Amino acid sequence: MEIKKSEEVLAEIHRNCQLALQSITDILPETEETELREELMREHEEYEQFCGKAATLARDKGIELKNPGPIKKAMMWSSIKMSTMKDDSSAHIAEMMVQGTVMGITALKSTLSEMSRDEADESIEALARDLLAAEERFEKVWKSKIK
Repeated sequence: MEIKKSEEVLAEIHRNCQLALQSITDILPETEETELREELMREHEEYEQFCGKAATLARDKGIELKNPGPIKKAMMWSSIKMSTMKDDSSAHIAEMMVQGTVMGITALKSTLSEMSRDEADESIEALARDLLAAEERFEKVWKSKIK
């Protein structure tokens, strides 16, 4: 198992948040139900806060964070549009959000388990754990909306 340094953990936090923000931005126009839209916007706000914290930590520690490339974003956008074109029901949108959230949870858990304990930066590890807890909450919310 590869040992991940704090910089890689921070990069994963940033990547996770950027992908979540992009997904929510892509799904919002396809969502008509008020309750779902409000949840998406609430989660978007929370991911923005995590992104801001990651950016501040990166700046303070001299770490450069990279955003997902345009090809990745285009692939996500087209996947979301195709999926909602076939089914734009609230339950389907909730399922899509569960899938994305589970991918984020899996990536964070994997990254945290591979983190070097000798070189662990407490503030980066704490941010990763906070983001993981938030995503686990989001997953429960979305699962409750699948009927």
